[in-house]
Amino acid sequence: MSERLTAIGLMSGTSLDGIDAAILTTDGEDFIESGPTIHLPYDRDMKIWVRRAIKAALEGRDAAAEIGKAAGEVTQAHVEAVERLLEKAGAGRTEIDVIGFHGQTILHRRGQGTDSVGRSWQIGDGVVLARETKIDVVADFRAADIAAGGEGAPFAPIYHRAMVAALDDAPDCAVGVINLGGVSNITFVPKHARGIDLMAFDCGPGNGLLDEWVALRTGEAMDKDGALARAGRVHTDILRMMLLAPYLRRKPPKSLDRYDFKIDPVLRLLPEDGAATLTAFTAACIRQSEKFLPEPPGEWVVCGGGRSNPALMTALKEALEAPVLTAEEIGWRGDDLEAECFAYLAVRSLKKLPLSYPNTTRVPIPKCGGVYHRAPV
Repeated sequence: MSERLTAIGLMSGTSLDGIDAAILTTDGEDFIESGPTIHLPYDRDMKIWVRRAIKAALEGRDAAAEIGKAAGEVTQAHVEAVERLLEKAGAGRTEIDVIGFHGQTILHRRGQGTDSVGRSWQIGDGVVLARETKIDVVADFRAADIAAGGEGAPFAPIYHRAMVAALDDAPDCAVGVINLGGVSNITFVPKHARGIDLMAFDCGPGNGLLDEWVALRTGEAMDKDGALARAGRVHTDILRMMLLAPYLRRKPPKSLDRYDFKIDPVLRLLPEDGAATLTAFTAACIRQSEKFLPEPPGEWVVCGGGRSNPALMTALKEALEAPVLTAEEIGWRGDDLEAECFAYLAVRSLKKLPLSYPNTTRVPIPKCGGVYHRAPV
């Protein structure tokens, strides 16, 4: 039996809603035992600092003070998340073998052609996190993949495979796992899949464009319960035009930055019509992505914050032919899946197991990764 380790996974996504933290016991392969979780929301000041860091990164100002300030604040917020999770779990530091620290993405750029290396920039200091929590940390998960010619994303597929395999009533078909975060992505898990059999890629926007639109037109953070989209109508002419984006025709593996798509095409619409059209666009991007898969999945499972938007879920169910289920409907913890994933990846990193594969990130061969930071004794 492979050694089982207990890890804390930390994830803060491009939606900037905060930090998800989860405890997971795993062998880094097929054994998964979920533990306590918490969510630590980002406050207004934190969101401002991270958005300033994103702006600086997009403008090429790598040495900007805003980035350094945001990195420090992000790191301290993750220290607090670990402390709160340990308190909730009633666990001591010595019960945790490692922390998987994803950090906060401020830039993601794929390589342009075979001679160009991409970049994926997550702020947050693994050395400081290890020192402050007194627990070993694995961070910088994407760097080795990108250095080897991969796109550095998505990184959840190997965990999705393990989760599908661990189901008590595993489906007798291929499964498509959709993650609806700031960006949407698919993991295609064939029946009895191994890591090398996986296929994954970013489809298009997830909640990102819709959240941006709602914030601009209403001041709210999101389209709560899909109410705005449900009150509007889809402008099919604009939708068709948006679906001509070159990225959507590019063959996978492929990855996106949260800011690669813009809300400009809907700027003249009423708030509710813009929300309806952007919701339809997210679903249509996923529907178009199905043509790249080896076979149509017999079942879809939806993770990420977007699964809580009834209008988006309805649009997906209308766009896809196979049954579309939420993570909770098959026994997964949808809000915690990405945090669990980085706990799982941290254990795989310690065991020198691959984190990414040719058909998930375009890396030439299955690639290990992560940078290890030992906590001071």
